[in-house]
Amino acid sequence: MKLEVLQNCPSVIRDFLTYNETIKGKSSRSVEGYYIDLQTFFRYLLYVRGMVDKKSEFEEIDISLVDINLIKTVTISDLYAYLVFCKNERGNNAATRARKTSTLRIFFRYMCEQTHQLESNPALMLESPKVKQSLPKHLTLEDSLELLNSVDGANQKRDFCILTLFLNCGLRLAELCSLNVSDIKADGSLTVTGKGNKERLVYLNSACQEAIRDYLSVRPGEDLPFTERNALFISRNHRRISPKTVQHIVKMYLEKSGLGGQGFSTHKLRHTAATLMYQHGQVDIRVLKDILGHSNLGTTQIYTHVSDTQIKNAVDSNPLSNVKSKRSKQ
Repeated sequence: MKLEVLQNCPSVIRDFLTYNETIKGKSSRSVEGYYIDLQTFFRYLLYVRGMVDKKSEFEEIDISLVDINLIKTVTISDLYAYLVFCKNERGNNAATRARKTSTLRIFFRYMCEQTHQLESNPALMLESPKVKQSLPKHLTLEDSLELLNSVDGANQKRDFCILTLFLNCGLRLAELCSLNVSDIKADGSLTVTGKGNKERLVYLNSACQEAIRDYLSVRPGEDLPFTERNALFISRNHRRISPKTVQHIVKMYLEKSGLGGQGFSTHKLRHTAATLMYQHGQVDIRVLKDILGHSNLGTTQIYTHVSDTQIKNAVDSNPLSNVKSKRSKQ
């Protein structure tokens, strides 16, 4: 969490943010998201309660006035009115409003159950806006092969290894960048550190093992700074590879393989891995959940949509699919 954020927010909110980062193990990015959502809510609350000048620019409203006494006055009506404000005045779509709803629930649950500063939780019955579940984009098997076949150049073995791990293991961008040489085990498994510093074991198939061996044979070694010697993927500056560099690498090969400009990204490669395992490998959804490092099965279900071909085949496999009307035979 950025120091300036902690310094510029009321203590009651600062304690909540600190708790989530240090105790709950939330990432700095997630905690900053909580802060932004709460800042918007309390700016709204201060404005509608007449505690700031009505002529104030919304984005300039100082939330330092927020304290436990103000928080105790919040009702579920305030929360719903705020969500209406987010929709009509700020143009937030359902997904954004659902995220803001989640933040409010987490905050008020903390205030009630963790610190007991509130006797009742105004967000307990707060319903989340319905979000239309669109099917995330993914590469087909043919697209994936085309992408892998496009890799060449001075860093061919490193880049091929990166794409291979994305497409076979379904790693997140941050997970791939944080990999260490020591995470690779002799039994062909890989220790991955995911969200909230949770570790999981991913078993490497033969393609991944071979790609890693090939890369390690050319990976810089002794001339690396001491702090970088355990990093698996190394940049041209002999530092641990950064997320921005990996994103550039993926974008470059997407363009080269004719897949550029279609909305594909490093995260879409993660989705591709899950989709290929589910569609072609008949991997059980519960196994897929553990491979991807999801905390609940509901998240994994997004990755398990079936293809149009599977739907057609399922209908065609019905034992009644070829039954004709007696009348049509006459």
